[in-house]
Parts: sequence; structure tokens; C-alpha cells
Amino acid sequence: MSKTMPIRTQRAAERLGVHIATWRKLLNLTADQVAQRADISRGTLRRLESGETVGLDVVLAVTRALGVMDQLVDAVDPWESDIGRARAGAVLPKRVRNRD
Repeated sequence: MSKTMPIRTQRAAERLGVHIATWRKLLNLTADQVAQRADISRGTLRRLESGETVGLDVVLAVTRALGVMDQLVDAVDPWESDIGRARAGAVLPKRVRNRD
């Protein structure tokens, strides 16, 4: 059973796919080369590049093969955000509980 993605999530997946395809082309790599380096099928790479659902392992393997995995990981580093820097000295809770 396939779950429908919210439209904003779908648009983000499509943008990510375009960015990955653009990186591949900028690096002058074929889809076959990237798929082989990432140890995935060419069809799986095609799905990622077209914005379809793939696993996080696929995203990480392809970005590693393109040499941009660290940039992706750094992009979600909370300590590099305004709120992260503002709360850098704060003690974070081990768990966040529902307040309902």
C-alpha cells in the first residue's frame, strides 16, 4: 500500500531529484556510473532523480557517489542554524514528551 506524499513534500523530492541529476551532469557522470558507484540499479537512480520515493540509504549512497553527502548532512545540522546557535549553551532534554 503506497502512501500519498503531501504536495510540499512531493515538490521537495522533485527538487532534490533535479539537484542530484544536475550534480551528476556537472560531474560528467552517466546514470550507469553513478548507479554502479552507489551500488544501486539505474532504475532506482532514475526514481530518485524524478522525485519518486526511495530510501534514505539510497539518497546517502548517491550523494556519497557524487561527493556531496557531507554537504547534505551539514545542511540539516541544527548547530548551524540561528536557533541552534542561540541555544548552543542550553541543556537539551533527553526526550520531548507530548503535552496533550
